[in-house]
Amino acid sequence: MTPAPTSPPVSAAPPVARGPVTRGPVTRGPVTRRLRFGWPQRVFSQVLLMQLTIVVGVTALATGLFLAPLSAQLDDQAMRRALAIAETTASGEVAAELTSTPPDAAGPVQAEAERIRTATGAEYVVIMDRRGVRWSHTDPAQVGRKVSTDPSEALAGRDVMEIDSGTLGRSARGKVPLRDAAGEIVGAVSVGIEYDSVRARLLAAIPGLLAYAGGALAVGALAAYLISRRLQRRTHDLAFSDISALLAEREAMLHGIREGVVALDRAGRIRLVNDEAQRLLGVGPEATGRPLDEALGEGRTTDVLAGRVTGEDLVTVRGHRVLIANRMPTDDGGAVATLRDRTELERLGRELDSTRGLIDALRAQDHEHANRLHTLLGLLELEMHEEAVEYVTEVVGVHRATAEQVTEKVHDPLLAALLVGKATVAAERGVSLRLTPGTLLPDRLVEPRELVTVVGNLVDNAVDAAAGSGEPLVEVELRAEGRTAVLRVTDSGPGVPPERRELVFTEGWSTKDLPAHGGRRGLGLAMVRRLAERQGGSAQVSPAPGGGAEFTVVLPEALTDRATAKATATAEEDGTEVAAVPAGPGQPPRDEPAGGWGADPAGEGQPTGPGGAP
Repeated sequence: MTPAPTSPPVSAAPPVARGPVTRGPVTRGPVTRRLRFGWPQRVFSQVLLMQLTIVVGVTALATGLFLAPLSAQLDDQAMRRALAIAETTASGEVAAELTSTPPDAAGPVQAEAERIRTATGAEYVVIMDRRGVRWSHTDPAQVGRKVSTDPSEALAGRDVMEIDSGTLGRSARGKVPLRDAAGEIVGAVSVGIEYDSVRARLLAAIPGLLAYAGGALAVGALAAYLISRRLQRRTHDLAFSDISALLAEREAMLHGIREGVVALDRAGRIRLVNDEAQRLLGVGPEATGRPLDEALGEGRTTDVLAGRVTGEDLVTVRGHRVLIANRMPTDDGGAVATLRDRTELERLGRELDSTRGLIDALRAQDHEHANRLHTLLGLLELEMHEEAVEYVTEVVGVHRATAEQVTEKVHDPLLAALLVGKATVAAERGVSLRLTPGTLLPDRLVEPRELVTVVGNLVDNAVDAAAGSGEPLVEVELRAEGRTAVLRVTDSGPGVPPERRELVFTEGWSTKDLPAHGGRRGLGLAMVRRLAERQGGSAQVSPAPGGGAEFTVVLPEALTDRATAKATATAEEDGTEVAAVPAGPGQPPRDEPAGGWGADPAGEGQPTGPGGAP
């Protein structure tokens, strides 16, 4: 026996060095990317796939549901046809021939059965006696033999319909009893319809059915594709994950930004209002889904948001807030409006305007004081000491008398200081500002700041209108009628045309240039009317008797009753602290130096310094 070859001895591997290993460049072959088949990410693809799956499934189910009863219907029709042929065969003279002749392949029963089979296209017509012996058959050799299936039900007088297998194979059968002239059962008739013909009819119906199903499937697939394409355009071919992320970002952005956002649908209903818009407009989440006019009420803010007032950076007042609104239509017929709160900016702008007015007043006073100091210096250098004393006494006396006239008619210190300061500015512009003889306003104001805002706006507008006229004049009348304060400001300007007498109270409407600080015009008169209407009063303009315009503001419940005012005065005399009311936007503080009252526009002989100070 030949020994098995031995493998050569394996030499021991040399020890591996533990030092650093230098690797050469590795050349990599082309990277083979494997196609990954999975659920599509795009909304368009997912919807199309789902719709196609539904269409194919519904079509297949409908086809199956149609084919299943069709097969049963064809079987039933074949069995009924066989039964009808059997009944026809049993109704002739076959019974008499069956009882009078023996079973014979050449006998009259066989001949009659074959004639009927040939005429009807049946597979076989078998006539048997009560013992089950055949008297006719398609195969003559079977005549005289017993049938292969049980004929007991037919011999018992019952009709039979069935699908069964016999010597000729599977067939649809009909069996009926065979009766003689006396009605006695002498045998039975069995007729068979070839089952392959029934199956052939079913198979012949399938192509047409599949054609209809294919047509319906094609129409459904086309409809699914068109719907998915429309969805693709509406969703900008985004994936579901992108839509979910965009929705989360949208919610975070809308409720996180410090700018109001209001979205409207094509019917003008509020579709979305973020937190900042709710705060600025004074509405709650329940405004969503309601019409804009119903949620906000009538007014310029509603008109701007609804698009009835067009433009960029439209100014509107909502409550005590000044808002800047911009509106952008959307593709679906709706719109998105943004709101910015400009209340603080407008307040600062009005304070700046007030500061500029104060600077103008101080400049005018400085000019007057310089003239008076030069006059006094000249008198002293000329050593006309007595004339210098008389001049100083006259200046102090005139200012003191003017201040007393104002405080006698207007008892509220804020209003008095405001009017004196406005008079100084008016005198600088060559306009005479004075109170009417009927002016008398007690110090019983409920909200002095609101009346200061009303007076300041009306006087500023009146001075602007009167400046440059023939005899510039502004008259102010303040009086109390019970608890109602009535303010009337008349100027000698060009007046307000009848078609603009309501327009001047509209927010954002103005004929003046923008102020230096970049603020907005058209808010003063709008705020005047809003303050008046908020207190149940009114603000209107009419032509002045001597030409120009006359603004009348009525503020019901603007003054307290006398008992309340007396109690307040008693508390002040007893040393009880009374909360001071801070000055509002654009109002002079209580310790603000004010110009003299009734200043002469020419600046001659009518001092304007506060308290008579030169």
